[in-house]
Amino acid sequence: MKVSDYVARFLLQNGCTHVFGYQGGAVTHLIDSFYRCPGLRFVGCCHEQGASFAAEGWARVNNSLDVAIATSGPGATNLITGIGSAYFDSIPCLYLTGQVNTYEYKDSLRVRQLGFQETDIVSIVKPIVKYAARVTCAQDIRYELEKAAAIALLGRHGPVLLDLPMNIQRAEIDEEQLTGYNIPKPAKRTVETDTILHLLGNSRRPVLLAGGGVRLAGAAEVFNRVAKRLSAPVICSLMGRDAVDNTLPGFCGMLGAYGLRSANLAAANCDLLLCLGSRLDTRQTGTLPGSFTREAKLIRVDIDANELDHKIKPDELSIQADVKDFLVQLEQRLDSITFNYSDWMKTVQGWQARYPSYAKPEFSDPNYIICELSKLLQPSDIICLDVGQNQMWGAQSLTLARGQRLLTCGGMGAMGFSLPCAIGAAFAAPESNVIALMGDGGAQMNSQELQLLVREKLPVKVIVLNNRSLGMIRHFQEMYFDARYCATVKDYSPPDFCALANAYGLESTRITDMENLYKSRAMLTAKRPALLELVLPQETYVFPKLSVNRPIEEQEPPLPREEFLNAMIIPPYTAN
Repeated sequence: MKVSDYVARFLLQNGCTHVFGYQGGAVTHLIDSFYRCPGLRFVGCCHEQGASFAAEGWARVNNSLDVAIATSGPGATNLITGIGSAYFDSIPCLYLTGQVNTYEYKDSLRVRQLGFQETDIVSIVKPIVKYAARVTCAQDIRYELEKAAAIALLGRHGPVLLDLPMNIQRAEIDEEQLTGYNIPKPAKRTVETDTILHLLGNSRRPVLLAGGGVRLAGAAEVFNRVAKRLSAPVICSLMGRDAVDNTLPGFCGMLGAYGLRSANLAAANCDLLLCLGSRLDTRQTGTLPGSFTREAKLIRVDIDANELDHKIKPDELSIQADVKDFLVQLEQRLDSITFNYSDWMKTVQGWQARYPSYAKPEFSDPNYIICELSKLLQPSDIICLDVGQNQMWGAQSLTLARGQRLLTCGGMGAMGFSLPCAIGAAFAAPESNVIALMGDGGAQMNSQELQLLVREKLPVKVIVLNNRSLGMIRHFQEMYFDARYCATVKDYSPPDFCALANAYGLESTRITDMENLYKSRAMLTAKRPALLELVLPQETYVFPKLSVNRPIEEQEPPLPREEFLNAMIIPPYTAN
């Protein structure tokens, strides 16, 4: 059997149905084998970065391994942003790169390059993968594939990369003679829940925080059952946004620098914060770690011991466990304790009612647009957010029904993510409509993938929130750089997005008011691709917003002092 045929069959046998990539001389054997393998679909993207994000989108929807492939040299390096995104957000992806023949590789020679497009991609990506290897012997192919796939999915998920020289791809092997990889069995952990139950039983103001690890662990259902049983307020990180049933009475939304006031006030005033699968970075805690949950007991549950070693509070309780295992064991014992947080819930619900995500119910307020857009979506829709102001508006204001998903690029924060991610999601869930929400800046970064929407007739709706500027950075320039709008307003311009869509053969419409947004429902629900451009004022902002060296409850614009003091249950923060 040819090695490339073996690779194709391995992928199919391990649940991979789509491989996203771009053709090139160093991967022709592999892609030809994928093309000829029944049940395995090669999807030709228009750029390798698009392919890497598409594979990530597929993997996020299915919570299983997917594959992107690129040729050697520039093809391999074009994957790097997507690889980093998968690493920081714990997404299991296998990246396959072509490489020059082993006899053309420089190895220890002190030259820059021997073969054409020869690039040591393995060394380049090692800091942002769980495993990377160049296969130099055809007989190792089974071992390396099994090892890479196992590592991607064991423990905290993440990307892996195999670099396959051309002569290895075309080599003939006897699969009966191949040696496999002994996949280690993860140790079963018994979680000590007595302390947790005691703390919950004695708490008067607990808050549950859902991080991205809840979704990654497949724990969304049990998390929502536990939250409902406790009747306690729930907040989330950006990556945990779609793990929570948004209809829970105590769901306050996302916390942090761009979090909702109700979520930040709940976190600030709680006496117990149970944090599940979130690393609690400074975009959640603010830049004053001493102010975060300063009068609360912090409990952190995470599968990654390294994250737990990075303590937020000296006295926090750390539990290394799979979040689903933890929640299942906790749920089994909840009936042994009586909980009553009704007064606390009334307080939190008062904040929810007083501080909605939008300032005014008008088309000029992007948060209001997103709130109303939520009402036009269908129960199984998948929404993919880009990066920038659009990401924060979506995270603040989308109301997600059960069954809907929200995918976004968290740790890497890569503009241009949403369109190719939506492509991968559309292949992963062909019964769903997929929404790719982006700003005008991100829309220009991978716009070439519009061609794939048309070619494959994917029911992806591209929504461009066009304020004709890079709004997030423009706001920073106003705050810190005397409104010198270098490369955000000046030396920057977007195209006519409807004309661009038409050039690709996409249906499009330009929306300038709420009436036309409501009329777009038929376009949003149709089983065909389309582009909707929403024309916003150039000066748009994301509020509330946390400035540097402020506790998370003191966001901008500041509340009137008396109102703020009335909202605080604990004393306001004062720096030592």
